[in-house]
Amino acid sequence: MERRSFLKVVGGLTGSLALGMQSAVSSEKSSSQREVEKVAGLPRRVLGRTGEKISVVGFPGLALSHYEQGRCNEGIIDAFGKGVNYYDVAPAYGRDGECEIKMGLGLQYLDRDKIFLACKTKMRDKDGALKELDRSLSRLKTDRFDLYQLHHIRTPEEVKQALGPGGAMETILKAKEQGKIRYIGFSAHTTKGALEAMNGFRFDTVMFPINFVEMYKRDFGKAVLDLANEQGAAVLAIKPLSKGPWPQGVERTRQWWYRATETQEETNAAIRFTLSQKPVVAGIPPSFLDLLDLAIEAGKTYQPITDAETQKLKETAQTCLSLFQREDERVARGEPLPRPIYHDCPYVCC
Repeated sequence: MERRSFLKVVGGLTGSLALGMQSAVSSEKSSSQREVEKVAGLPRRVLGRTGEKISVVGFPGLALSHYEQGRCNEGIIDAFGKGVNYYDVAPAYGRDGECEIKMGLGLQYLDRDKIFLACKTKMRDKDGALKELDRSLSRLKTDRFDLYQLHHIRTPEEVKQALGPGGAMETILKAKEQGKIRYIGFSAHTTKGALEAMNGFRFDTVMFPINFVEMYKRDFGKAVLDLANEQGAAVLAIKPLSKGPWPQGVERTRQWWYRATETQEETNAAIRFTLSQKPVVAGIPPSFLDLLDLAIEAGKTYQPITDAETQKLKETAQTCLSLFQREDERVARGEPLPRPIYHDCPYVCC
């Protein structure tokens, strides 16, 4: 799409969205559901003790690795028009910062003050984290991140390094003092790693896999949810639509390292399950724009999960495999981790 035409379309979209914003915002009657308002039909929730309000479905920055810049721009703007204000990305997404760069360009068409922008670092040392933080700010063409997270925590040793003397947390705390970041969180793939982090620092957010397959097969995520709730930390759910790794003999509907719900009915139930878990605030769908659209529609029709839906999800879960069991159990036993756990997993983004 030509830039002039694109800007004209964007101008019409953002203008109409702004005019309709007040009428699109409505209070929820039930405080137990934790939605405080809806924008363009999509609920927003309070992000734990931060007081910020974010959409219950976040934009998966890794999705931008699949598309050319023009399509990325359209996807970023379209999601905003559908009520999404929470955008998630990381330097490890795509090759050579591809997703950060693409998102930085796409977000230029939106009002930065209306976006809750989250980024991450895999660096565990002070100097490495500083270099990555400044590079991310430059790529995303912004002077601040609303949320900055330690990315992909797996082992207690990583936590000790990041939180210890000369660790990444020194850079993060300094950056907060300077106004470069507002809130601090982490993402983790193992129970032991997540609990170690939460016991070592009072994080504002915890990003962790929360989905029906992992929970119903082995209670994966329960201990993290319980401690986060006790601490008042908001949980950001990753892999909410996951159906686990591809079983042998099952046809792959898309080239990705795990299966996901592909129908609106399945997605509705999966999103309802995840958003019904306290203190989950939002979920990040798999990294494809069509699955983001399914998740947004599910978010718009959200209601607490029913007994019938729960029973059906439990039955489905028994036909699926756990995506995180091998990784979680190896860390629990103190065994070394191979890279990657799955041969077809894009490790830089796992």
